[in-house]
Amino acid sequence: MKEEEKYCDSLFRYVRRPTCAVHTGTVTIGGTAPLVVQSMCTTDTLDTEASVVQAKEIVGAGGRLVRFTAQTVRHAANMGEIRRKLAAEGCDVPLVADIHFNPKAAFEAARQVQKVRINPGNFIDKRARFDTVEYTEEEYEAELERLRVRLHELLEICRQYETALRIGVNHGSLSDRIMSRYGDTPAGMVASAMEFLRICRDENFQKVVVSMKSSNTQVMVHAYRLLCAAMRREGMEYPLHLGVTEAGEGEDGRIRSAVGIGALLNDGIGDTLRVSLTEHPAREIPVACMLAKHYDGRGKNPSLPVCGTESYRPYESVRRPTRRIHNIGGAFPPVVIGEEGALSPDFSPAMLEDKTVSITLKELSEMPARRIPEDKVLVLHSEHANAPAEIRAFFLHLDAKGVTNPVVIRRVYDAVSWDELAVYAAADLGMAFIDGMGDGLWIESRNPEIAKGRLTELAFGILQAARVRISRTEYISCPGCGRTLYSLEDSLREIKRKTGGLKGLKIAVMGCIVNGPGEMADADYGYVGSGPKRVTLYKGKEPVRRNVPQDEAVDALIELIKKNGDWRE
Repeated sequence: MKEEEKYCDSLFRYVRRPTCAVHTGTVTIGGTAPLVVQSMCTTDTLDTEASVVQAKEIVGAGGRLVRFTAQTVRHAANMGEIRRKLAAEGCDVPLVADIHFNPKAAFEAARQVQKVRINPGNFIDKRARFDTVEYTEEEYEAELERLRVRLHELLEICRQYETALRIGVNHGSLSDRIMSRYGDTPAGMVASAMEFLRICRDENFQKVVVSMKSSNTQVMVHAYRLLCAAMRREGMEYPLHLGVTEAGEGEDGRIRSAVGIGALLNDGIGDTLRVSLTEHPAREIPVACMLAKHYDGRGKNPSLPVCGTESYRPYESVRRPTRRIHNIGGAFPPVVIGEEGALSPDFSPAMLEDKTVSITLKELSEMPARRIPEDKVLVLHSEHANAPAEIRAFFLHLDAKGVTNPVVIRRVYDAVSWDELAVYAAADLGMAFIDGMGDGLWIESRNPEIAKGRLTELAFGILQAARVRISRTEYISCPGCGRTLYSLEDSLREIKRKTGGLKGLKIAVMGCIVNGPGEMADADYGYVGSGPKRVTLYKGKEPVRRNVPQDEAVDALIELIKKNGDWRE
């Protein structure tokens, strides 16, 4: 059986990926436990009172784990004080220490809190230079031995204090060592994680959770899928923490997170999640809870007709070949069907009446290919409770029959709130486009209070989050943490206000340099915190102006964009 065929048990029915249970204080991740929602404080970890207040706000919103940055041993030690203060106030939420570049801080944190997150890209490796670095086999093995020694120290402390560990890979901070062999790729992310997981397995340390985050939803989804395949080959069942890093703020951030996280939850992948928004961390929790709620009871849904699994490609985004019909399909980007809003649709429903034929999965599975009109765009109207599985089954049936008509995916949502509709639609529909399925998107609502123009804008947002059609400026922005030393939220709002009309331009707004330079690989320009109220500006990965005062930095960014000829008014 091909790897693609056994990618997961959820191609046509919802089945949770089997994982071992990892106990983190009072919270269980994996096993039969429900999805765990979490967030990260943005306070200075040395400010005990502010940290306690924000942690309680996260818990009050429904968060069950709270993470803090611990950049030094002193910060890590103070997490113990935060934990004691929270306990004294009747809050026993498990705390997670976030570590970069400092193994000694990880050692201290493991003695103080219930879980430690380390980044394989910088746990022992030097800060990546993003240059082409050549390693001999002996040099590469020597680095792995250094890693084994250092990680062994941490695992022994974790074992002694019953502390859980998260191996948290970030696309934006892969080491030069990994990139020398695998490049800046999902395969590189998997290789980085597996180095650490093999050591944990060899040391018989089971309290491990893994994450594979990226701001690029395609990279993120493929990395998690490849990791699941790699772990399955080696008999590993570690639970997974899901998240789209640097997702942004507002509706765009929520849609991007839901597209990436939903694509994995749809396949039963994921045991804990965080929606990373450039907003107060407590505002992340309702979105994460909506996603978790969306999958409650989904396993009770019946399976769908199985067909054509050999054509499914879970590890790459290759668009299904179709012929062009009425400027839909072929080389055209996916179209949007809807009503006029801030963004105009490609087609209104009335414009499609004589150009399309509606067809269900059941009809398709029972219909000979010759009966499908060759001059019509197919409209799949999915009403199934597990819409992603039905959509995938529909396209695999098309492939099996050799049908190349373009397909518009249509889904109508009940009278839920706008916030729920946006999250549910992104989670349901984004996966198809990440997987190269679909030539158009049509979202409708039975809630009369939702303006139809907003549904058009939502469809464009989902296509952009899935990275198959860019219709507006794209912003990659982190949520900030205790490392952020400038006003990240204010800067992002000002940058969006002044650059919102630059269609197709990617701008990264980052709190610090941990993932900042790495994420520049996917951005045209970067705005990265470099010190107290100081920002460094990037063109791609290259810093071009360092330590610009915050009150001058936004205008300096605009000047840089104009200087490089990318300002299109």
